[in-house]
Amino acid sequence: MARHESGPTSVIHDIGYQRYEGVRLGRGHAVRSLYTASLRSAFGLGRTAKFKFLPFGILGLVTLIGGIFALVRQLSGEPPGATYYLGVPTTVGLLAVIFLAVVGPEMVSRDLGNRTLSLYFSRHIRRSDYAFAKLAALVTAVFTVFVAPLLVMFLGAVLQSGIGMDDVWDEWQKFSAGVLNAGFHAILLGALSVLLASLTGRRPFAAGGIVAVFLVSTPVASAGMDIGDGAVGELAGLFSPFSLLAGVQEWVFDEGIEVGRFGPLYGLAGLLLTAACVGLFVQRYRRVAA
Repeated sequence: MARHESGPTSVIHDIGYQRYEGVRLGRGHAVRSLYTASLRSAFGLGRTAKFKFLPFGILGLVTLIGGIFALVRQLSGEPPGATYYLGVPTTVGLLAVIFLAVVGPEMVSRDLGNRTLSLYFSRHIRRSDYAFAKLAALVTAVFTVFVAPLLVMFLGAVLQSGIGMDDVWDEWQKFSAGVLNAGFHAILLGALSVLLASLTGRRPFAAGGIVAVFLVSTPVASAGMDIGDGAVGELAGLFSPFSLLAGVQEWVFDEGIEVGRFGPLYGLAGLLLTAACVGLFVQRYRRVAA
């Protein structure tokens, strides 16, 4: 009986694949790239016009408000008070809330809803890296919203005719205080908003949660400050992010809401709330399923 000898059952084809031998940019570059991409997405850059409309619309409105303030100041000819720069975050607060309610879910809820986190975590990037990059991008974006009118107001002041170097230096000090105050607002509001947005993968629910927290807490705190007497009224501002920040502003810059002797308590509460939001946000991504 003849034996059947089987031939080769498979063939390996060399199609030219080569091992990558170039520079590996590593974890730091990955985190920076995620931060940059997230910041671009906050303003709809690289996407269609409908994604740019609201963020750039809000940025345009706050810039217009800054221009109106600068124009009124020039027409009146009066030197600005302490609230000229420090009061800007409160003035544009509602626009900032709308911005956070749209941009926060866009940054984190979309990845949760589309289940794309595994694509990020399969590379060098860690879960905490993802959280901090997203947080930094949102804080930067809302800081831009707060600083844009301040910059217009400052330029409107220093570019007017007849202003001396002493006046420019005084203006710079007031502007710097306003920028620092805007930074306080951006960090706390950004940390709180990104935490709320990360609780759900559905963007409408995330946006509604952010708006609800700000719009419900603010009237409650305002009512407490109006109705309460003495220490009760001075402590009522702790129950809203915006009034809490106004108390910190009073403590640091001597311009805000009435907090009496509780200024350091407002500063501590602001620090603890920010730290709690950041910690819970990072912990959320250490536990979330990829």
